[in-house]
Amino acid sequence: MTAPIPSLPLARLLSHTADAIQAVRAGHSLNDALSRCPPDARPGTQALSFHVLRWLGSAQAARAWLAPKAPPPPVDALALSALALLWPGGDAPYPAHTLVDQAVSAARQRHNASAPFVNAVLRRFLRERDAIIEAAKRDPVAAHNHPAWWAKRLRVDWPDQWQALLEANNHRAPMTLRVNARRGTAETYVKRLQDEGITAKAFGTHTVVLDLPVPVTRLPGFAQGDASVQDAAAQAAAPLLLSGGLPAHAHVLDACAAPGGKTAHLLELADLDVVALDSDPERLTRIDDTLTRLSLKARTVCADAGDPAAWWDKRPFDAILLDAPCSASGIVRRHPDVRWLRRPGDITTLAETQARLLDALWPTLATGGRMLYCTCSVFKAEGQHQIDAFLQRQADASLINQPPSPGHLLPLPDNGQEASVPALGASPDGFYFALLQKR
Repeated sequence: MTAPIPSLPLARLLSHTADAIQAVRAGHSLNDALSRCPPDARPGTQALSFHVLRWLGSAQAARAWLAPKAPPPPVDALALSALALLWPGGDAPYPAHTLVDQAVSAARQRHNASAPFVNAVLRRFLRERDAIIEAAKRDPVAAHNHPAWWAKRLRVDWPDQWQALLEANNHRAPMTLRVNARRGTAETYVKRLQDEGITAKAFGTHTVVLDLPVPVTRLPGFAQGDASVQDAAAQAAAPLLLSGGLPAHAHVLDACAAPGGKTAHLLELADLDVVALDSDPERLTRIDDTLTRLSLKARTVCADAGDPAAWWDKRPFDAILLDAPCSASGIVRRHPDVRWLRRPGDITTLAETQARLLDALWPTLATGGRMLYCTCSVFKAEGQHQIDAFLQRQADASLINQPPSPGHLLPLPDNGQEASVPALGASPDGFYFALLQKR
């Protein structure tokens, strides 16, 4: 059992967690739900919500066993939250008796008449736990804590790794830092962390993986731009795009750039003329904030990357980074709500958007220029299959062989050390990379 989540009374945190879970089950993102949570309760609520969403399939099967007729959504969300936290193997942060007591207290505060129901469901679960768990193993959604269609797609795409991928999604991702190449190296920053009582390991030149996550306010020099939080797989993008060498002040486009991590990484590594594009004005401000913290400059533009006529000045780009909208199936460890929010048809819709962006941006690339297409997805429809189709459509496009395109990176311990990408550390996020050249 992990250390208890500190701060507010558990009953209050459970109530806020139930609100968040109810919102996700209604189709809203966890981030949106947490934004409505009182600031003092947000850290604890987020921690509990992450846990619940990782075990939601099991909790739903248990509740269906114990109460086949679903209670009203607010009550159901509280019962599911408590059941997920009680599920064996979930490394719950509280003892069972405490969870039951505090869940009943939360039920009284939310809807007093529901307290006996919540109490009966949770106590019966503890009495019949072995039988319920055994039954849950026969339910694919409960066994894997993913929608059945998601598991089926992974099984087709990755017949040897699909179960490991589903298992990996239910574990917390490491907190990984990118050390500003203009300010230091991974080795020197690890020493600075040690001086602050934070243990970490260096991977490659600028990647640091913390042994345990900490608030960014504890990171030395964070406010001054000495380091940024960015997963190791995402850190591969900028070096890959620059791997062939670009002249000083080369004209580079970062399409779909928010929140700005890859834009900043490009500018940390080279003196470039970067246009950072995003269609969401609110997200565009995050790019500006990121660049300001790091004392870097790029031209930020609010526009649809798929409509160059509205923003392109006809000056060809020497390089383009297209981090396309995708299912986020490779970063479920960091966003456990994604699996419950996506629908099977979303993958087709997203693949169509990715194809539209590729075709629209390709004419803006100079002859001899490079485009790096990437998605934080492990689904081949958004990766390998997307690029295979693009190469069929574009006769002047080819995959670069030196360095070879990494292709799919999986969020598994043995899939992060391809020779064509920097040392990524243990278990990076799932990503797809294709480095293309215009002939």
